[in-house]
Amino acid sequence: MKENKYDDSIFFDKYSNMDRSKNGLASAGEWHELKKLLPSFQDKRVLDLGCGFGWHCQFAIENGAKSVVGVDISQKMLNEARDKTKSEHIQYICMPMEDINFPVGSFEVVISSLAFHYVQSFEDILRKISNCLSKGGDFIFSVEHPIFTAYGTQDWYYDNQGNPLHWPVDKYFTEDVRKTNFLGEEVIKYHRTLTTYLNSLIKLGFEITALIEPKPAENLLYTVPGMLEELRRPMMLLVSARKK
Repeated sequence: MKENKYDDSIFFDKYSNMDRSKNGLASAGEWHELKKLLPSFQDKRVLDLGCGFGWHCQFAIENGAKSVVGVDISQKMLNEARDKTKSEHIQYICMPMEDINFPVGSFEVVISSLAFHYVQSFEDILRKISNCLSKGGDFIFSVEHPIFTAYGTQDWYYDNQGNPLHWPVDKYFTEDVRKTNFLGEEVIKYHRTLTTYLNSLIKLGFEITALIEPKPAENLLYTVPGMLEELRRPMMLLVSARKK
């Protein structure tokens, strides 16, 4: 299923008012860890899958990338990205990431931020990434952590006073659709295990070079509502790999 929730006007308005949407990478709780995994962009051709507002595309160009292609299913997201982008070396393409078909070896770096849990088949998208990534090229991505996606509701279990008691984990090994509530709207996501993420990379010829389950940045813990609760369970998984 290729759901495009982000072109729904109500949902998009809610998303646009999130801190990370308004302030960019500085307000992304995982950015302080994700940027450690990024390779040198100098003179590299870069692909960003699920590029959203284009923050990572702009970062790549600002750090020496030769060119960047950002792919996203949402036209509304890409309109915002184009409004925020000054560089003529960034190209934005509106399409589902599952439909990419770039020539062999088109890019030296492929990145993706919080997008693959919207994709039904991780192996299928990996094959396409492997095809368009040059030999020795870098692949860095973040996804919602399997502990975060397992139960489906993606919410705490509360006591009678509304205090979060614990994070429910259930049906962990059942890899299929999860209907979640995000920004007050039903959103379709796909749960898969940590084993599936890592073994799929190994199976398709990638060498895993780093894995991080990030805690929020220290400066956000007491300034962003809800950030302290993020220390109680992993919300995201960050992975860097290299094509052999």
